[in-house]
Amino acid sequence: MNVLRLADLIAQGRVAGRRVFIRADLNVPQDADGRITEDTRIRASLPCLRMALQAGAAVMVTSHLGRPTEGEFKPADSLAPVAARLSELLGRAVPLRSDWVDGVAVAPGELVLLENCRLNKGEKKNDPVLARKLAALCDIFVHDAFGTAHRAEASTYGIAEYAPVACAGPLLAAEIDALTQALAQPQRPLVAIVAGSKVSTKLTILQSLAAKVDGLIVGGGIANTFLLAAGLPIGKSLAEPDLVGAARAVIEAMRARGAAVPLPVDVVTARDFRADAPASVKAAADVAADDLILDIGPQTAAMLAAQLKAAGTIVWNGPVGVFEFDAYAHGTETLARAIAASPAFSIAGGGDTLAAIAKYGIEADIGYISTGGGAFLEVLEGRTLPALEILARRAAG
Repeated sequence: MNVLRLADLIAQGRVAGRRVFIRADLNVPQDADGRITEDTRIRASLPCLRMALQAGAAVMVTSHLGRPTEGEFKPADSLAPVAARLSELLGRAVPLRSDWVDGVAVAPGELVLLENCRLNKGEKKNDPVLARKLAALCDIFVHDAFGTAHRAEASTYGIAEYAPVACAGPLLAAEIDALTQALAQPQRPLVAIVAGSKVSTKLTILQSLAAKVDGLIVGGGIANTFLLAAGLPIGKSLAEPDLVGAARAVIEAMRARGAAVPLPVDVVTARDFRADAPASVKAAADVAADDLILDIGPQTAAMLAAQLKAAGTIVWNGPVGVFEFDAYAHGTETLARAIAASPAFSIAGGGDTLAAIAKYGIEADIGYISTGGGAFLEVLEGRTLPALEILARRAAG
């Protein structure tokens, strides 16, 4: 995808002295007292802010935080804790500005944080009047919030339509490059892992990937529905019997292309959904009526690990078992370590996937870890994200 990048503008000397408006994703979790409990997204925004400042721009940055009601400010909706954390990380004061839509005073070399953009009336519906006001604040708009790229809002889409120049920041550009490498121009074999509790929430992803990938590994409750489609017993495991036909269609679509959906040959079961429930390893064909399937078995894990180690590209979304319970984490850990050891280019996304990556300490061994949950899933579905579409259109002139 051809989009203009902030790095290109800096290289061309087009940023110094300019008013730069950056849409970042600073939507961080906080405790009951408003203290930030995890600052990964703030840290991920720093390269873009530093690039713009070092280039001599007058920098404005904004983000959403939580789900505020437009036009109704509450202290819990404020980006004040984010401003404080940015100040610590950057080693400079980062003033927070409210009521900023009609004008912001900021000089070259300065950085200001603009209060929660979702407080602005018309933000979520991409009101063109608001979008034009936002665009009037800047000479250059920089989108650097991949986690919001699937939403056409005033601060993600409308401003990009009307700003004099619209470009991608380094975080968004890295996402574009990684997704292109994984899905548009993959080194084959291309293997995808799609796991989760329900087929219904990821059916369009499964259907889209079935036309692209060489191997489609399913896990969790999704795998149980596929086991049903293959005529295997699943006991009282989580599944969606009404989607057996859809699962069978995915299997057939893969088979027609000479590809496969490798189903578990053994599983780990329990009688109850508890961390301390006794675990039993048994053949997939031997699952009893009162069994819950909570993980893939060791034979399946070894088989899938070998497939991953031989892959050229790996796309990973979801753990294959209840990895939060140690007795049912072996499958997810085995596949995670196989991905880390594989020479393949790997891209991973989704909250549970990132939690598994952190649990096993393999961050450095994953090719790219996506910062966008919903946006990542929509790309896997084969959709064009609104924020990327408008940037590409602007770049085309």
